[in-house]
Amino acid sequence: MTKTLDRPGARQPHEEAGVAESRAILRRVRQETEPQVGAGTMGMLGGIAGHFAARDADPADRIEVVGMRIGRLLGFVAFLALAVLLASQLLYD
Repeated sequence: MTKTLDRPGARQPHEEAGVAESRAILRRVRQETEPQVGAGTMGMLGGIAGHFAARDADPADRIEVVGMRIGRLLGFVAFLALAVLLASQLLYD
């Protein structure tokens, strides 16, 4: 009579643990390598929002926070103005 553990296809207890660990590793690799466009885009937009909200400044110093927000906003406006001037120079000259 053949035992359940001795017949072909039956797994030993230590094999079961190895199979479970292998499947967990493959699942993590699949999650890390699948394209996650939505998550990446949301992370990038969250970083931009944090930059313009001056989240990297000392929250106890309100003047520093407001000053960083104003400076970053003015820098963005200056960038847009220069981009428009460049585009107009390239298109109309």
